[in-house]
Amino acid sequence: MVSTKPTSVALPYWVRGDTNAFFGFGVNVLVNVLTLTGLCLAVVNLPEGEVFGTILPALGIALVAGNIYYTYLARRLARRENRTDVTALPYGPSVPHMFIVIFVIMLPIYLRTQDPVRAWEAGLAWAFIIGVIVLIGAFVGPYIRRYAPRAALLGTLAGISITFISMNPAGQMWRMAWVALPVLALLLIGLLTDVKLPFNFPIGLAALLLGTAIGWAGGAMSVPDVTAAARDIAIAVPSFKLDLLFTGLADMAPLLATAIPLGVYNFTEGMTNVESAATAGDNYNLRSVLLADGAGAVIGAALGSPFPPAVYVGHPGWKAAGGRSGYSMATGVVIALLCFLGMFGLLGAIFPTAAIVPILLYIGLLIGAQAFQATPRAHAAAVVAALIPNIAAWATGQIDNALAAAGTTAAAVGDDALNGAGVIYDGLLVLGQGAILAGLVLGAVVVFIIDRRFVRAAIFAGSGALLSFIGLIHGERIEWNANGQVALGYLFVAVICVVFALGRPAPRDPGPEEVEPDVEPGRVGPVTDRSAEEQRTSALSG
Repeated sequence: MVSTKPTSVALPYWVRGDTNAFFGFGVNVLVNVLTLTGLCLAVVNLPEGEVFGTILPALGIALVAGNIYYTYLARRLARRENRTDVTALPYGPSVPHMFIVIFVIMLPIYLRTQDPVRAWEAGLAWAFIIGVIVLIGAFVGPYIRRYAPRAALLGTLAGISITFISMNPAGQMWRMAWVALPVLALLLIGLLTDVKLPFNFPIGLAALLLGTAIGWAGGAMSVPDVTAAARDIAIAVPSFKLDLLFTGLADMAPLLATAIPLGVYNFTEGMTNVESAATAGDNYNLRSVLLADGAGAVIGAALGSPFPPAVYVGHPGWKAAGGRSGYSMATGVVIALLCFLGMFGLLGAIFPTAAIVPILLYIGLLIGAQAFQATPRAHAAAVVAALIPNIAAWATGQIDNALAAAGTTAAAVGDDALNGAGVIYDGLLVLGQGAILAGLVLGAVVVFIIDRRFVRAAIFAGSGALLSFIGLIHGERIEWNANGQVALGYLFVAVICVVFALGRPAPRDPGPEEVEPDVEPGRVGPVTDRSAEEQRTSALSG
């Protein structure tokens, strides 16, 4: 008798596409670690010995462990589904959180006490609380993902990508456009077309080298800066900093106001990133992902890092670049080694920022496009609705930073003066608080209204009322009756939807062109020509 049992596919640890993805994603994480290093040194005035000797090695442990774990998950999924095209989830320090922990948690304590260690202790406690909340979310998130429509999940993710991931890099690019635009052009040609470089040279590495060469030739970099940075290189081994963590946790009550909503943000963002990966063809177990994210934050805080790691936006981009499982593990190992060796000061002196950040804009383009390509056409308005709270959060952050640079605040200027200048700061502030969760709620309500599923719309509107009332969205802090007016508005929406549901209109049946598209692995939109797509993916894998 001939056996019909399917044979297991061979899973190499490295394919040519992993080289492209490694240089793209590795540069992404490199930028973020360089940024958080500068924030620690320049904003909170932490001693260089603590930054390079404790914080970065602690972060390195979290990154290498997390990326190896996500490599394991990718290979397990590939074996289970007998596929060779599974792409590992990207993992690194959370970008929004590294700004929040510095400017919202650590800086106020440093300004009040002039003690950077006190500020560091509070940051560790805050990161630990974030990790615990994400661990709890691992048991709640799968249910949210099951019932939330794709347009709401991907729309709020696109909002983060367009604002917090893309806009700052875009601004940095246009400050030195003569360096950055050639890099961006090379990335777009290599990653969005079937054009290959000679000898299959990795496009991410080629783009970085091109930008660096232009920057040095144009005088943007300095040899003395490199020499000074090279003298600071030293090997550091991470160790537990439980004394600092416990000291910070002793005064944890003030930290909960930001830790709770941002912990919810973390597991909601993780949920949307898992949905993004599923849209691209890789359906990971959400609970496994969130447990890893939460554990990474807790372990990192215990070792001395106040920067919670998380699954990144951008899985479809690395998949389209040909990345499979190896690029994730390689990124974690290489970044960890750089952390242990204290190399980030030197790297920051060698590579121009404008040569590095275009990869972030590329990811923003891809994720923004996915939100529209991978959802029914009729739900486009819901995608836009989910974007809006994140745009509001980004805008108010820009306003706050500009006013702070001028030595004032929005409260000191006053709402009347701001409104008179056409800046609706007070409304944008309310709209943008808890933005990712608010975008999820608003996008879901719009989806279900479009589909005439008014009971479901009422449920999500009622959830918005509850979340607003306790301050998880649209509120300055977690408290009872945090924003009763907004809660009442959501409640009225729920009532209206219930009234229409009682009229029992038939739910809208989507037409053939409006069904959620099936997305071919390695692509962020519907496949119209399978053979052409296979040729394109094969070409990019070099």
